[in-house]
Amino acid sequence: EVQLQASGGGLVQAGGSLKLSCTVSGITFDEHVIGWFRQVPGKEREGVSCISPDDGDIYYADSVKGRFAISSDHAGTTVYLQMSNLRPEDTAVYYCALDTDGLSLTIAQEGGTMLRSEYDYWGQGTLVTVSS
Repeated sequence: EVQLQASGGGLVQAGGSLKLSCTVSGITFDEHVIGWFRQVPGKEREGVSCISPDDGDIYYADSVKGRFAISSDHAGTTVYLQMSNLRPEDTAVYYCALDTDGLSLTIAQEGGTMLRSEYDYWGQGTLVTVSS
């Protein structure tokens, strides 16, 4: 059974940093992609970043480029999102998700958007609050 567990959220002042972790278990797919999304109440879930642990390929949304850094162990069982220079508008529940066929990253790179529909499994979310 595939399970994702997101952790590391919390309260931080604007300009501060947080590091989120996503632990994935039960993976049997070689070319998978792990993505981070975020959601504010009343708004659509937004793709933030994703990574292919197999080849290290990465995508960032324009809103976080230069401030967030995604990384993983080679097996892709733990994926991190290092968030720096945080802004109040980064406040959201952050979710990690698994794309089992690995197409989501290419789609994001070509289209400029991470598609929620490409992800098959989701973690429970961790709340990040950035105070001004």
